[in-house]
Amino acid sequence: MASLRMVRHRATALVSVLAMLSACSGGGSGGNAGSTSAAAVAPVPVSTPTPTATAGCSLRERQDWAAAQLREWYLFPETLPASLDPTPFASVSAYVDALTATARAQRRDRFFTFLTSIAEENAFINAGSSAGFGFRLIADSTGQRIFIAEAFEGTAALGAGIDRGAEILAIGTTASDLRTVSAIIAAEGVNGVTNALGPSTAGTSRLLRIRDAGGTREVTITKTDFALTPVSSRYGAQIINDGGRRVGYLNLRTFISTADPALRQAFATFRTQGITNIIIDFRYNGGGLVSIAELMGDLLGANRATSEVFSITSFRSEKSANNSTRLFRPQPESITPTRIAFIGTGSTASASELVTNAFIPYLRANVGLIGSNTFGKPVGQIGLDRAICDDRLRVVAFATQNADRRGDYFDGLASVVQASCRANDDISFPLGDPREASVRAALDYLAGNSCTAIAGSVGGGQGPQSASATAAKSELLAPAAPSPAQRDVPGMF
Repeated sequence: MASLRMVRHRATALVSVLAMLSACSGGGSGGNAGSTSAAAVAPVPVSTPTPTATAGCSLRERQDWAAAQLREWYLFPETLPASLDPTPFASVSAYVDALTATARAQRRDRFFTFLTSIAEENAFINAGSSAGFGFRLIADSTGQRIFIAEAFEGTAALGAGIDRGAEILAIGTTASDLRTVSAIIAAEGVNGVTNALGPSTAGTSRLLRIRDAGGTREVTITKTDFALTPVSSRYGAQIINDGGRRVGYLNLRTFISTADPALRQAFATFRTQGITNIIIDFRYNGGGLVSIAELMGDLLGANRATSEVFSITSFRSEKSANNSTRLFRPQPESITPTRIAFIGTGSTASASELVTNAFIPYLRANVGLIGSNTFGKPVGQIGLDRAICDDRLRVVAFATQNADRRGDYFDGLASVVQASCRANDDISFPLGDPREASVRAALDYLAGNSCTAIAGSVGGGQGPQSASATAAKSELLAPAAPSPAQRDVPGMF
């Protein structure tokens, strides 16, 4: 069989041959088909046979290989069909979707099991490498509008002055074929917008009509290769003075390897400044490496004993030798929080949920979920590689729980947290701004003020709003076939 790599919750764990490493990753974008997320991953022994000269990459060979991996590792083997002829399916992905259809209908595997490219995924999880305009988009499907949720540093979008709160009014390749977003959505649905924006290939150019606080203008921007900054240099880590109370604020975009130094630096500052109340903004975080989730837990756990449980990982009974328990490992930069406000939305998944769930047994009602309900992914994927074909099959293979043995949040974290406050994602203010609705609600929660609880259904709570209108229904835009970066960073284009 191919090499086994522990990856994603939307987290991804990587293990080299016969090695036991704790780096896991998970992916998952909340609320969109094709998105994924992962939980903590246990080290798994790996066997890596050398591909033979006769090994092939025909569609049938790849389909048969994928089916064999599922039958060996899938967390819900009882849901797999006893037999399913791959012949009618035009791709490996379509066949995998058919094999996992029962678990998907039961809401236990909502497209968390999928096929991806080894090379593309490794480039993203190791260095944040991707190609695009460099913004994150919110689709208001009721109002037929598209807004910028945020723009990333060092990208074409931010370089062109396009940032959070701007609205895309029209898209084209030139002025002669410029189409309004409302017309595109009316004719093709929101998928038409992703098609209009073009492929995720460096060099792809589009003419956009943008409206923001500065007025309406047309700008041509070109997709480039860029490395995503997991913690924004503009607002990602800061200390908010809220009426004399000092509160730490951290916005983590995704759990990738390059987040390690940024997280350590942020928490070192919080520690030096004596921060004990903190806001962790996971509102758009679809997951990533479990090893980074574990690091974040350690950085929030200066007062946690090394005998205390961060997370428990369990495989199916035949694979129980791979089960593991991850204990806290306080770091030199760790802080001792008395209250933590986690900002979440329906796009908050996997590793983000793992971190939040881990602190409930210790802080109870002093852990608050702010915003709206999360996606609900208490399971994680391993990565099974067929290197000769550049195929990596992400297979849901394990479940995660906290120290209380709670991990039953397929309907989102609102069902398990002891405190929550409903709030909008108000794109008319920058992320991290105390005036922004979710940040304001988080500050009020930390201050002990009363609030309205989040509804327990998936995606409950209020949706994003602009200065001019509040969407009746809104979600991060997702292409039908997301890239590895788009799985972990939902809405990225």
